[in-house]
Amino acid sequence: MVVVAPIGKVRVSRGGGKPVEASPQHALALIADKWAVLVITTLAGGSIRYNALRRELTGVSQKMLTQTLRDLECNGLVERTVYPDTPPRVAYSLTSLGQTLVEALTVLRDWAEEHFHEVEAARQRYCGEPREDEAERSAGK
Repeated sequence: MVVVAPIGKVRVSRGGGKPVEASPQHALALIADKWAVLVITTLAGGSIRYNALRRELTGVSQKMLTQTLRDLECNGLVERTVYPDTPPRVAYSLTSLGQTLVEALTVLRDWAEEHFHEVEAARQRYCGEPREDEAERSAGK
């Protein structure tokens, strides 16, 4: 029996969820996360230690970065290497499977960086919501 789940309902983290038959939706759910895209495109530059990766990804919490790295490692996209130093040193890099995503996800990341102002303007026109910085200034008055 094949279980088909909407993208938002597929559990991509390690264990704990109901078994879900492997599917394109499962693979897409794994990389549809904003932090996964940013981790993969950052690791495209080569192996990097955890704290250096966290500094590169402005705004990511330690918990979210750890969860994202574990999900990507569990699904064969990222490799974790522990070096027997004192203190132990851990570095992350893309696997050959992870490398296959770099070109597509870099295009997606570049598009977001180039067009986020247009998306924000459209959202404001449609939803009438002020930007966070405008809301903070209004609250301070």
